[in-house]
Amino acid sequence: MNKILKIVVALLALVFASIGFRWLVAPEGVAAEFGMTLMQGLGLSSQIGDLGAFFLSLAIFILLALTTGRRTWYYPPIILLGLTAIMRTMAWMFHDASLAVDMIAVEIIACVVLYLGSLRLADED
Repeated sequence: MNKILKIVVALLALVFASIGFRWLVAPEGVAAEFGMTLMQGLGLSSQIGDLGAFFLSLAIFILLALTTGRRTWYYPPIILLGLTAIMRTMAWMFHDASLAVDMIAVEIIACVVLYLGSLRLADED
């Protein structure tokens, strides 16, 4: 069972790394997948820099968790994804944004998978 969980956690890292690199090399496509139009000027810099860094950071934290076996490396991606789900919900509640149920579900499921990884795959307490 731990082997399957490790593969699923590694796949999360791969998906997040892929999204992060796509912000760098093909931002038009990934922006559309997130329901965004690609901005220009400083906005474009912010989209590519902030979102690319967000997804690459998720991937790096997850890979550090897997390679070091340290439980603490699971927590940053759990926090980032959890806050993203909360902020999406608050954007819907307070700012008339569309409720991104599919994205929120993916973020919550990823949090659960990473939390299970922290319990079952980490070498230390």
